[in-house]
Amino acid sequence: MHDVTQPAKFKVRQLRAWFGDNEVLHGIDIDIEAKRLLAIIGPSGCGKSTFIRCLNRMHEMVPGARSSGDVAFDGVDIHGAQVDPVLLRRKVGMVFQTPNPFPTMSIRDNVLAGLRLTGRLNKARAAEVAEHALRDAALWDEVKDRLDKPGGGLSGGQQQRLCIARSLAVEPEVLLMDEPCSALDPVATARIEDLMHALKASYTIVVVTHNMQQAARVSDRTAFFLAGDLVEVSDTDTLFTQPRDLRTEDYITGKFG
Repeated sequence: MHDVTQPAKFKVRQLRAWFGDNEVLHGIDIDIEAKRLLAIIGPSGCGKSTFIRCLNRMHEMVPGARSSGDVAFDGVDIHGAQVDPVLLRRKVGMVFQTPNPFPTMSIRDNVLAGLRLTGRLNKARAAEVAEHALRDAALWDEVKDRLDKPGGGLSGGQQQRLCIARSLAVEPEVLLMDEPCSALDPVATARIEDLMHALKASYTIVVVTHNMQQAARVSDRTAFFLAGDLVEVSDTDTLFTQPRDLRTEDYITGKFG
């Protein structure tokens, strides 16, 4: 059963976003519940990736990009004067479409890179932290004997799990995943989907995906975006079997995409 008492990790109200004069999000209202997995679906260019980049203030790093509206993370306005964007991004981690490990850096150092960058690496605990993150990312058994080898030598699916381990090492509360399987083969995709299932017990996860079957398999709730609007959001089973909006039905039945 859907737990209606689940607290909101993010409360988003009237979020609008621009690249220069081009408005790409038009007043988004959504609550993102803690320790559940929200999938965001919709055709290319509908604002999915921009939306999740607004949640950890990565959108504003693009020259000419800006946003307005209210985004509260655990009740705190992420645009408030007291919020350090770097600390926010530590709590709200991002995994990108194309795996981006540091190719010449060792597997171990890849995992620890975020901690090292933020000056939080406890050298005495480094090996323990790396193992824990790699175990959480379901990669430990595959790499434990070659931790000193370059991260670039791993397969695509392993590289993506290495990037997830790097995100987990800094102990985030939220994982944003932007099309994390789109560059992977079906076997590697299945591994990442299994990993998402395991991680949502401990993390709030938001996954952007063009793959509706993936959304149906992994998510608790699904949001459908179209042309910068949030058309509807509901429990995944409901959205795929009884969508309220005809545009959602047309999209999930393949009338457009």
